[in-house]
Amino acid sequence: MDYTHYKKQLEERKREIEQRLIDNNHFGLETGFASDMASGELSQYDNHPADSGTELYEREKDIALLGHLKEELSDIQYSLKQMQKGTYGVCEETGKQIPKDRLDAIPTARTIAKASSNQDISGDRPVEEEVLTDLENNYGRDADDPEYNEQNVYEQVASFNQSSMTYDDSSLMDNQDGVGYVEEFEPFVSTDMHGYTGSDRVSFQRNEHYDKYMDSQDEAEDTETY
Repeated sequence: MDYTHYKKQLEERKREIEQRLIDNNHFGLETGFASDMASGELSQYDNHPADSGTELYEREKDIALLGHLKEELSDIQYSLKQMQKGTYGVCEETGKQIPKDRLDAIPTARTIAKASSNQDISGDRPVEEEVLTDLENNYGRDADDPEYNEQNVYEQVASFNQSSMTYDDSSLMDNQDGVGYVEEFEPFVSTDMHGYTGSDRVSFQRNEHYDKYMDSQDEAEDTETY
């Protein structure tokens, strides 16, 4: 089998990666994090924590990108050495010929697809997925709690957390929190699809907290009356 096409492809990709590393100065990771070249600051001392967090995120991303490029470059160099030895295209696990379709997709492939070490698929799923699925299945069907309640989602998911700081006696979610608004009494004015056509066409919208508040006031007045 003629592997000239793959050799040219690998050599071209090798030059691209090497040039990219030179142009990007290895993503700036050879300089200190607090240097002006890396973050634009002479010191991180007076920076806001959010700014430092952003810089750290970008730094971690550059580390990941650099790692991927170096790994790809190493695989390419290994494949080119295989071509020199005459062992390129032969599965290192079974000794069988690697199919052309696989080499077209992955020119650095060392094994046939069935002998690849990347066969295992993790069955682990995030616990949020199970909780949200149950809520979706039961949404609107439970007569005792017909409304979707975001606090239930938080409590069910947070119950899997072993840290008491984020679950037991947590103050992250207040029992009176509502759905879809920020303030307890958050009114806004709305019109129909034709826009403003007069004051008589304007509706004053309030959230459910307002209705609960008015109901409690009516009950209080009734109690005082009797």
